[in-house]
Amino acid sequence: MTSSYIEPKSHLVDLFRQAVRHVAPDSEITIDLERPKQASHGDFACNAAMQLARSLKRNPREVALQIIAALPSSDLVEKTEVAGPGFINVFLKARAKQALAGHILARGNAFGSTDLGRGERIQVEFVSANPTGPLHVGHGRGAAYGASLANVLAFAGYNVHREFYVNDAGRQMDILALSTWLRYLELNGQKIPFPGNAYQGDYVKVMAEGIYALHGDKYARDASHILAGLPDAGTDPESHLDGLIANAKRLLDQDYAYIHGYALEEQLGDSRNDLTEFGVVFDQWFSERTLHDAGLIDRIVADLQQHGHIYEQDGALWFRSTAFGDEKDRVVKRDNGIYTYFAADIAYHINKFERGFSRVVDIWGADHHGYIPRVKGALKAAGQDPERLEVALVQFAVLWEGGQKKSMSTRAGQYVTLRDLRREVGNDACRFFYVLRKSDQHLDFDLDLAKSQSNENPVYYIQYAHARIARVLEAWGGDPADLAEADLDRLEHAQELALLNRLAEFPEICANAAADFAPHSVAYYLKDLAADLHGLYAACQFLVDNEALKLARLALIAATRQVLRNGLTLLGVSAPEQM
Repeated sequence: MTSSYIEPKSHLVDLFRQAVRHVAPDSEITIDLERPKQASHGDFACNAAMQLARSLKRNPREVALQIIAALPSSDLVEKTEVAGPGFINVFLKARAKQALAGHILARGNAFGSTDLGRGERIQVEFVSANPTGPLHVGHGRGAAYGASLANVLAFAGYNVHREFYVNDAGRQMDILALSTWLRYLELNGQKIPFPGNAYQGDYVKVMAEGIYALHGDKYARDASHILAGLPDAGTDPESHLDGLIANAKRLLDQDYAYIHGYALEEQLGDSRNDLTEFGVVFDQWFSERTLHDAGLIDRIVADLQQHGHIYEQDGALWFRSTAFGDEKDRVVKRDNGIYTYFAADIAYHINKFERGFSRVVDIWGADHHGYIPRVKGALKAAGQDPERLEVALVQFAVLWEGGQKKSMSTRAGQYVTLRDLRREVGNDACRFFYVLRKSDQHLDFDLDLAKSQSNENPVYYIQYAHARIARVLEAWGGDPADLAEADLDRLEHAQELALLNRLAEFPEICANAAADFAPHSVAYYLKDLAADLHGLYAACQFLVDNEALKLARLALIAATRQVLRNGLTLLGVSAPEQM
């Protein structure tokens, strides 16, 4: 068996650090190693000579030659050469790569993980959709991105807390409660015009039917009282809707809380079930109402007002958001005494830090971009470091099928739900396609491609690579534990070494994905890894007569299977043994 594995990149960084210390003892440069895109340029390239050239007042290529001469000898290095304006290209010996397969098999599910986060407590808040209806495909992208990012951060050594913020207080929930009640009244024979700006979806009727089945006409009220004193729906639809809500609260009195709570729990439960089936699980569902009930909003607003960050105008309280880079000041408490969503958001974010999270990541829709400076401004005003809040924006996802774009409108009830999408293309395709693009880039979700079983479908292509390996190992029929003792020095074919190079990139890919909040880079990597595996499959036979070579190649593909599985797990995608 090949000797124990030494990670080449960190080993080379140490060698270059020693060489630079010899050439320029007073320098404090960072040793950066890049993987060249072309194999002819070596396994790693170092730009240390170009960093030093100016301070040494010498030609970079001359400095590069000096660094090479000062490099300590290493059993891993085949040769070094100066390229271009002063890059130092490093070529590794085959033995530097071969032992990796055994290392991966020994590390198993932990291969690729790092200690980048050093246990730092970080909260990732995502989805946080108003519980006013089923989750739609737009929510699905935020869910897939947030869950994958949380997985990547945890894999990189962070102590991750996954949270869903439940907007269970405020006008939108009142609109849902009203919509449900009006549909319930229809079942009781009440003919009340249903507002066009209320929630129209069939799920509202289903909730009304549930209440009617449980309680009959208990919550029925006279139509004339419900419509009394309302603004005209045609000229002022929003005031008309608010008037209906006020009348509902007055007429139902204590019973309004039941209607409100029933609608909330039905929709929240539906979202929780949908996300759980999608493989998205939260550590906490944080209720906005707790901020009101515990007096947290009162306390925060009072503190901000005491320090001069809030002023009163026209009976309302305003936060001086312009003092922190916002385009205008923002209302935190209306003249009717009701706090705004912004006031609750300020209290919620301060509460996050009071709970001990050193960093907070919010995942918002791209249309909330303008909301960032005012929230950060409020944190700064409250004495918190706004840089501890990081916001990742997620662009909307647009569905295409048969060349046609599907339209969506939540309030009108015309949209494709996440549940329907999952049932049509499967969880795996949903999770993978959602993270296949950078989160702040527009995403066209091609349903036809997601359902296809072809090499053009990336998730199918990657899963097929995993299943292909499983099939070879099954045909071999041996004990996978035996592969740990394989003589990996036999791995000399160009395709084998190329695959080993790709496998070696995985820990770095994962660490960078965590640092950049970019789980899509894992998806791209898996596509490349699958391509390398399929290339090896075409170039080499695995179940050959030579026992040593056979075991070496089986160890290599078993290691590849492990890395495919690890990467897919980070993205919430299954790794099937058969397809």
